[in-house]
Amino acid sequence: MFFQQFINGLAVGSIYALVAVGYSMVYGVLKLINFANNAFMVAGAFLIVLLYSWWHVPYWLTVILSLFLCGAGAVFMERASLNPIRKKGAPGISALICTVGYSTVITNLLLYIFGSQTIAVPSFSTFSTFTLLGAVIDPFTIIILATALVMMILLTWLTYGTKYGEAMRAISQNSVATQLMGVNVNRIITITFFIGTVCAALSGIMIGIYYSAVDTTMSFTIGIKAFAAAILGGIGILHGSLVGGLVVGLLETFVAGYISAGYKDAIAFVILILVLIIRPSGLFGKQTQQKV
Repeated sequence: MFFQQFINGLAVGSIYALVAVGYSMVYGVLKLINFANNAFMVAGAFLIVLLYSWWHVPYWLTVILSLFLCGAGAVFMERASLNPIRKKGAPGISALICTVGYSTVITNLLLYIFGSQTIAVPSFSTFSTFTLLGAVIDPFTIIILATALVMMILLTWLTYGTKYGEAMRAISQNSVATQLMGVNVNRIITITFFIGTVCAALSGIMIGIYYSAVDTTMSFTIGIKAFAAAILGGIGILHGSLVGGLVVGLLETFVAGYISAGYKDAIAFVILILVLIIRPSGLFGKQTQQKV
């Protein structure tokens, strides 16, 4: 029983971690919480239904198109709305409200196209389950965990081992000075939005396949858990997002298995409140002092 819950928790936590990475990447550059991340996550799963089930596009191409379309949507949001807000020197709350607006628009568009009912998501997996230490394991669970780890390694290398990552970190410290050094700040920000949203869309696809279903309410329920995971690990810290996602996923699964499934959705809020009280910067975040 314990090992079964542990495996399930790792799978769910890996999904949360990918969404949390999207939060952390954007926040690491702009100090902005991109709440549209949740809507793009669910859109990734719905696009699988649209392209594969309705339009019969090959599965491998469906996944690529879903990721690209969600990333392109984030680029449009950044270029059409967030960039002009930034140029006008508006307070950060304006950009945050803008992302909430985009999230609402995308969610309602999905409701208009697909309706409010739960929709079955097709799976490409043809692997049979196997038993390990008394736990029944679906090989797709291993794929989810491996994908999260690979994405984390690639993104960490991208952030700390490339010129793009160096520019991204420079922008987070001083965007004006970075621009004076010849860096195309807007391009770096746009790429960051694209990568973060692709991670969220990928997690949405995995959620749909893992549960074999998707509905628009997942935008809030899973999005808030991923946000709690990002806060727990230290928002803006990539490896913190992975650890935070796994912790939230494991706690949620154990609560559902040993206490009651009715309480599992509350665990993210409990974690969020406790972290904000005890350690607002998260497990891997650093306290910063504001000088006046």
